[in-house]
Amino acid sequence: MAEALFYHLTAHTLERALPDLLERTLAKGWRAVVRCGTAERLEALDRHLWTYRDESFLPHASIGCTMPERQPVYMTTGDEIPNKADALFLVDAADATDFTGFERVVILFAGHDDAALTLARTQWKRAAATVKATYWQQDGGRWTKARESTPES
Repeated sequence: MAEALFYHLTAHTLERALPDLLERTLAKGWRAVVRCGTAERLEALDRHLWTYRDESFLPHASIGCTMPERQPVYMTTGDEIPNKADALFLVDAADATDFTGFERVVILFAGHDDAALTLARTQWKRAAATVKATYWQQDGGRWTKARESTPES
């Protein structure tokens, strides 16, 4: 059964938080799909994941690549999951209604954006009705679990 993790970005940007979460995902031996809300955001994150740290990068590819099924991280604006991902990351107002087939669905949303907060609340209600959901907020530079819900509660 999948679990949903909600990350409320207030102290750090998506560009700072996403690489760390993807690194943790890959360290588990999992594959990931990053679903972006817009093609512009996808292109910016695609470039960022190659250069976010001088000493490392995250191996990934996006729409139109050859052999997407071999990619540890696949980035898209659509619903395709060509790499049999264990984790789905939803960023920049991307949405999913079905968590089937994933170990984890990670929703990252901007804390100072009313539209993002409204969407995250809707996603929380939907997720909490079907899977374990946890809400993480930033306390300085650290993540703190602020809420947890299971379908029974």
